[in-house]
Amino acid sequence: MPIAANFSDVAALIAEPARAAILLALFDGRALPAGELAHAASVTPQTASTHLAKLLAGGLLTCETQGRHRYYRLAGAHVARAIEYLSVITPVPAKPLERQAQGLRFARCCYNHLAGQMGVAITQALENCGYLLAVEDKRYELLPAGAQWFTSLGVDLAALKPTREGLARQCLDWTERTHHLAGPLGVQLLNALCEADWLRRSKNSRAVLVTPKGWAQLKVQLNLDPRTLENLAHNRALAG
Repeated sequence: MPIAANFSDVAALIAEPARAAILLALFDGRALPAGELAHAASVTPQTASTHLAKLLAGGLLTCETQGRHRYYRLAGAHVARAIEYLSVITPVPAKPLERQAQGLRFARCCYNHLAGQMGVAITQALENCGYLLAVEDKRYELLPAGAQWFTSLGVDLAALKPTREGLARQCLDWTERTHHLAGPLGVQLLNALCEADWLRRSKNSRAVLVTPKGWAQLKVQLNLDPRTLENLAHNRALAG
């Protein structure tokens, strides 16, 4: 089949609103049952089943059976990345965001790493501290001081296995229109910050919360506080 035909087929799968809602509900890497996905897409279970079958056939989802239940998840990071890049070219709504959307814009899981204003701010702080260096091919280089900092958080750098895109990847943030840290190092950063109770994942959405302990440590270690984040977001808005 020609590449153009394949492309249009995948685009058609993603473009349908209910299927797009299902994909976004799975964007944090979790596996969810059909009932929850039907609720997320605001469709009946029967309609959700039809959409899930199409997404499975199109290679965008995988399914795992446990007992009587079937759990669906994104087929891989490549699917999450495609959705994220499509989101980047989607116009940002001019009207004020609802509270839930504001929370996702502030901090969220981007498949398996940290995104949103907080993800971008931490990445920029790591660069400013001399821990990361943006290099060619949309990658970050982990500098010696950065290796010490990540190790102090409990990240076992020796155990990390680089992907084809390296250890640390630049992921274009769809709300902030600039890059945040992704790749194996980005995954372990989110895990380490959650284990240290700086951040907490929301149980019912992709939103990530910053704890009081987290704000205190972010200020001490990376010079980040709410005012700093507000200024960074304001500067990006002026530049954009």
